[in-house]
Amino acid sequence: MTRIGILTSGGDCPGLNAVIRGAVLKGSEVHGQEFVGFLDGWRGLVEGDAMPLDRSRVRGLSHEGGTILGTSRIGPYQGPNGGAANIARTMERLGVDAVVAIGGEGTAAAAQRLFDEGIRIVGVPKTIDNDLDQTDYTFGFDTAVEIATEAIDRLRTTGNSHKRCMVLEVMGRNAGWIALHSGTAGGAHAILIPEHPESIEQICAWTNSVRERGRAPMVVVAEGFTLPDMAQAHSTKGMDGFDRPRLGGIAELLAPMIQERTGIETRATVLGHIQRGGVPTAFDRVLATRLGMAVTDLVADEQWGHMVALHGTEIVRVGFDEALVDHKSVPAHRYQEMRVIFG
Repeated sequence: MTRIGILTSGGDCPGLNAVIRGAVLKGSEVHGQEFVGFLDGWRGLVEGDAMPLDRSRVRGLSHEGGTILGTSRIGPYQGPNGGAANIARTMERLGVDAVVAIGGEGTAAAAQRLFDEGIRIVGVPKTIDNDLDQTDYTFGFDTAVEIATEAIDRLRTTGNSHKRCMVLEVMGRNAGWIALHSGTAGGAHAILIPEHPESIEQICAWTNSVRERGRAPMVVVAEGFTLPDMAQAHSTKGMDGFDRPRLGGIAELLAPMIQERTGIETRATVLGHIQRGGVPTAFDRVLATRLGMAVTDLVADEQWGHMVALHGTEIVRVGFDEALVDHKSVPAHRYQEMRVIFG
């Protein structure tokens, strides 16, 4: 019997538990696989900290947010027990034959390195930012867009009541998919994303146009957005676990600039981690379950170094090396498609 260790790494997102449930149910029923869950991401794999996973443990998990296994920003090469050689010994000690790593770009890069050094590992892509190139959608994205859209709807009512300009900041370090989709769904008058900088003059022209029609302007901005004269994305909160600037606050920077130039009373709201919390949407539950089920087939076929992905409506297999070639940014034509109706 093949014994599989599952881990969730990086930022949490809705749908992680549905992946775990899908993998355990299909793997045990169809392939006769046995499962354990490594706790707190790579830390559990490095230190051999695991819990058993069976049908009773994953019962009812598909609608639960977060991850029952916990997660962390710790990498598999950190600490005295890190590295492929030590991980291989830990797996042998626990009787684990293969690893399923559920995570984003950083997790895939670490998994590729471990695979290159002999670890039997496969992956499931995860990020609310939807910025992994080899999958059309990642679970968690739809939920984040729904939460952001609801926030826009709520801000619109209070903005209309006070005739204020409302600026909503959503997540998106390098890719503006959440801002683009939620802003479109919520009827935002301007959508500002990292891939396509806009000047403060253009932003104010859009907001003035809205006011002239007797409306209250609604601006949606991704956390990684920069004005043309900014050398890097706005950050005042230090570095994160991957030694990257911790972003957040661009909306609070833009709001007083808009108010000063237009005379429109302007308020900023930073949505933050609310986008990552709570129960997943039906779409994300279905996608996550399908990916979890499909990754057990990868293990059964011993296609190490691969991850499952969504192409159209079909679940496919792609190599970690393929997945890491390109970053999925919002292309110019997708942004221009919406930009023509701003203001």
